[in-house]
Formats: sequence, C-alpha cells, structure tokens
Amino acid sequence: MNTVLGAKRGPIALVGSGEYLPQMDSIDRLLLDRVGSRSARVVVLATAAGLEPPGSSRRWARMGVEHFARLGATAEAVDILTRDDAFDPRWRPSLERADFVYFSGGNPVHLVETLRDSPAWEVIHARHSDGAVLAGCSAGAMAFGGFTLQPRALRGTTPGADAAPGWHVALRLVSGVIVLPHFDRLALRFGKARLKSMAASVPAGVTLIGIDEDTALVSLNGDAPGAPPSTWQVMGRQGASVLHAAGEDTRYPAGARLVLESGNAPPPSLFGTASPAPHTEC
Repeated sequence: MNTVLGAKRGPIALVGSGEYLPQMDSIDRLLLDRVGSRSARVVVLATAAGLEPPGSSRRWARMGVEHFARLGATAEAVDILTRDDAFDPRWRPSLERADFVYFSGGNPVHLVETLRDSPAWEVIHARHSDGAVLAGCSAGAMAFGGFTLQPRALRGTTPGADAAPGWHVALRLVSGVIVLPHFDRLALRFGKARLKSMAASVPAGVTLIGIDEDTALVSLNGDAPGAPPSTWQVMGRQGASVLHAAGEDTRYPAGARLVLESGNAPPPSLFGTASPAPHTEC
C-alpha cells in the first residue's frame, strides 16, 4: 500500500463530465502524481449508477479500471451499489488501501443516501483526511457538495420547471458548494431566467457552481484543521461559472484560480481574470 499520511486533506476533483475518457488523462495524471503515481492504488465506485440496470455499473467499473491501468496505476472496482453494500465489511480492506477514490456518474441522491453515515464513507473520508485523492464526476461531483438535487430537476423544460428545486443534503465534503455538472449544455437548455431562479433558491452561505463538460475544478493544496480557504483551479477543455441570483454570473476559464471556504461559504474570490458567463442522469 502506498500510504499517504500528513496533516492535510488530499486533493479533491469536481468533474463536469468525461470520467475515464482520454480528454481527462492530464488531470488524472496530475492527481496520481500527488499520491505516488505508478505506486498509487485507485478504487473506482459506480455507486451513483446503482439504480440503473446492472450492465451500467459494470460498464463504469470496467472503464475506470481500464483507464487508470492505462495511466500506470493499480486500479480495482468496489461494488458498493446499495445501502447494504456500504455496510458490507468485505469492501473495507480495499477502501483502506486506496490512495485515490473516484466516483462516476448516475444519480447523486442515490449516491448520498447509499453512503451517508456508513462504514464505507467513514473509511473513504478517513483516507482523504490522510491525503488520498477524492474525485467525483457529474453525479459524483454533485454528491460531494453541501446540497444536491435529483437529476430530473436538470432535465429539459417541464411544467413548473422554474419552481425552486428541492435541495437534498449531500455528503458535505465541500459543504459550501452546490455543483451543476455538464454546465455548458445545461445553461443552453435552461436559459438565464431559470438559472437565476435556481441561484436565488440555494441555502444561505452556499455557492452555486456550474462545471462544463470535460472540465474539472480541482483543489490540490488540501486543508489542515482550522486552515484558511482552499485554492481551486479550473482544468480541462472549458471552464466553470459561479452563479449569482442578481447581476452577471462569473466565468472562470481553464487555468483560472478561485478560493472557496471549506465550510459554508460566500461566493468565491478570484485569482486572475474573470469574465461574465455566457448565457441528465448526470
């Protein structure tokens, strides 16, 4: 085992889409370098696909193992798909060895309800506290925030679509944030008025962030207990947007950095240049 110990939490990656695809190779290599590169042990979890037909979770697991093996790491799938699985002790050794834990897409509320207050999440959280990487793509990224919502709230235009979404308490790994993945496509489908309505409905002190496809918001510096806010960087093909209930949203292109409180946070501050933002199971 490549044990990663230290006073800081490990890196976190909130990924808008593209898990296990070649366009994300450079980001995953960077994250692997933080935990030993070729000696790193990666665990992939398709938990968010647990409500889908079995072939779906098997496909995500296979893609994850093949992706990280191609990058030179040792990877295995841990089949935690239900609440009972999250309490099954057979998965504990694999999670305790993990230097990098990756959650792929599906249903964020199912992911949260499966893991919350479970032995599996306790081990994953402990590994991250000791320096292991945690990455979540699409529904995985949504589950890491302070709150999340059902995927149907992000689909199409339906009667009552402008009503405030029902926010669900998430895993609170980054408790001051709500993540909207696939944001470039989502913004085109929703339109400015609906996004403003959504931004106005978020719980107090929480930042609503949209992350485009093939793009990640990555925190590399970690947090010691009582540490100042984390610096995050936009990486990948596109960018990220901080959504405001009033005024122009703030656009962060690839390469830009921003600061987020580790707990409930005001809107982030920017290091670099910002510009106004343009106006599915996940």
